[in-house]
Amino acid sequence: MRFEKVKKQLGFGCMRLPMQGSEVDYPALTKMIDAFMSKGFNYFDTASVYIEGKSEIALKACLVDRYPREQFVYTNKLSSSLFQTEEEIRPLFEKQLQACGLTYFDFYLMHAQNKDNYQKYKQTHAYETAYALKAEGKIKHVGLSFHDQAEVLDRILTEQPQIEVVQIQLNYLDMEDPKIQSRLCYEVCRKHQKPIIVMEPVKGGSLVHIPLKAQDLFDQLGSHSYASYAIRYAASFEGVMMVLSGMSNEEQMNDNLSYMEEFQPLSRQEYSIIQQVKDIIKKANTIPCTGCRYCVEGCPEQIDIPDIFTCLNDVHGQQIDHVKEKYQTYTFQKGKAKDCIACGKCEKTCPQHLEIRKLLKKASWYLDQ
Repeated sequence: MRFEKVKKQLGFGCMRLPMQGSEVDYPALTKMIDAFMSKGFNYFDTASVYIEGKSEIALKACLVDRYPREQFVYTNKLSSSLFQTEEEIRPLFEKQLQACGLTYFDFYLMHAQNKDNYQKYKQTHAYETAYALKAEGKIKHVGLSFHDQAEVLDRILTEQPQIEVVQIQLNYLDMEDPKIQSRLCYEVCRKHQKPIIVMEPVKGGSLVHIPLKAQDLFDQLGSHSYASYAIRYAASFEGVMMVLSGMSNEEQMNDNLSYMEEFQPLSRQEYSIIQQVKDIIKKANTIPCTGCRYCVEGCPEQIDIPDIFTCLNDVHGQQIDHVKEKYQTYTFQKGKAKDCIACGKCEKTCPQHLEIRKLLKKASWYLDQ
């Protein structure tokens, strides 16, 4: 399957954008979008739940209002937290179009599908509604994004053969992870002949902030960024039509453009180094949090879980007093690790399937004592 409007293999993931405090930095985003478009890239991915709805609004101002519609590809999603009944889906969709300043979406994904919420999408006929909207010309292509076991993806694609594209988490650290199952999910997509969009190729930045021993290995290859190896790794797989990168500043944008404008697959030597880096990272035993922040929404104690996990990961590599200062900053006027009431809401929404309650207890032992 080919999507002629999609020009190049790097997509602008808009879950993470340049920020000024709690607001999107519009001048910085505008400059980044212009650089992105000037190099021939045109794919943008967002959702109504990203940055509390600010992602859509920012894209309207910095992209939609400034470029002809035919020049960019726009992906949005139907998120389970935004609807409860079938009757709510169409009004929500129209609200999304209005917020984005569009008359149609190029791609519309059933968001973060897993075994549990797929049942909700089935019961509310969400897929059928999306197919109908496609027939009306308001969606060009219907797809899904996925966070679960490969057997669940296989069942969904068997039951929903009209799905045209699948977005999965794929990076060199998660290929054989028994919870993420990147390789198995990739193989299911290939079995069903579905083009693949890759999310989290650098695992929320954790494949940039790697142990010193891993840095030394990559540095032997040259002066390329650590992110470049992760993104090129994902883009080297057959059947991958798009690799999303959440870029938070101009430096990250320029780095990505430097090696994806004229993309070259990884060499044998680079694959060998990546395998060694992967082993080093796994031995470091850091928390594989991507900072998606899905766990923060709905936390009754307002605990900023990703930032606390950043502190806990730093404990092993920095002076504890310095980490505690960082911890105090992150938890100022917010919940601390010790405030967790173990309700489990966070774990139900975590795409990485982390045992958050246990990890917060560990964080409390190190940081609250």
